[in-house]
Amino acid sequence: MDPLRDDAGLLTPPAHVWARRPKFQDRVWLHALLFVLTLASTTLVGASHWLVFRSNFAPPGEPVLSVDLLVRGLWYSGTLVAILGCHELGHYFACRYYDLDASLPFFMPAPMLVSGTLGAFIRIREPFPSKRILFDVGIAGPIAGFLVAVPALFVGLAMSNVAPLPAEFHGWNLGEPLVFQFAAKLVRGTQPDGFSLNLHPMAFAAWFGLLVTALNLVPIGQLDGGHISYAVFGRRSTYITFIMLAVAAAFAYQSSTWRVWMGLMVAMLVLFGPRHPPVFDEEVRLDRLRVVLALAALLMFALCFTPAPIEPLNLIRR
Repeated sequence: MDPLRDDAGLLTPPAHVWARRPKFQDRVWLHALLFVLTLASTTLVGASHWLVFRSNFAPPGEPVLSVDLLVRGLWYSGTLVAILGCHELGHYFACRYYDLDASLPFFMPAPMLVSGTLGAFIRIREPFPSKRILFDVGIAGPIAGFLVAVPALFVGLAMSNVAPLPAEFHGWNLGEPLVFQFAAKLVRGTQPDGFSLNLHPMAFAAWFGLLVTALNLVPIGQLDGGHISYAVFGRRSTYITFIMLAVAAAFAYQSSTWRVWMGLMVAMLVLFGPRHPPVFDEEVRLDRLRVVLALAALLMFALCFTPAPIEPLNLIRR
């Protein structure tokens, strides 16, 4: 017997009892175009990450665009797009399983950013029937993305190297989530003084994928963590939203990076409001297995979270 099903063999009633609109037809060409543009923008950014990796902390020089360099950029872009795509497809297929009207993933290219993308999302065009369905759809994405990001992290770290830091170095210091620290210790060991881990572009893409997973699991608004929080706590999840805002404000005081995330959280609250939309059947509660999975989502957040994701590093050694 499927442990996620109730005694009747169904997760929830098989039919939604409200009047349903005809399902929206996806503009497949638009989704395909955004995917190709995002793959292109992340490949260009990945090419620059490859030059930085190859230079071993020395100035990489002026890039000369070539086919070989673009192919090298696929280490980054292929990994990151796979993580983001699997995350959103986790949501999408969960919606399909429950016959919810959901769009194909929208990818967002951003060649100006160090990531090359603003991520991806799907549109769910109807209310959730129950908290169980809300929970399943919310948690499916982070689990799918995490299961791709962690193996990519180990492979990327295996292709990374340990290089000496120059006497003067100006760059960026990446915050290390717990899962990153564990993997780096296991694969690369401890770096001696004056040396640092030089990340392969695949490892950097996996690091960014972990960051995206952590951000999506923040229990606020319409993020995945907001869905999970509402499924567990119901309307009381609004209090958790304000607690998280207070925590984010404290981090923003310490880290310039978190001021950006704080701004994004405030923007989401302005657009969608602090309260999560209700589900159709508020009486159906989560079963024991889903409560365990909610705790697993909290653990996943703790493993992927870092308080200062990216900070400027200016090193001058005498």
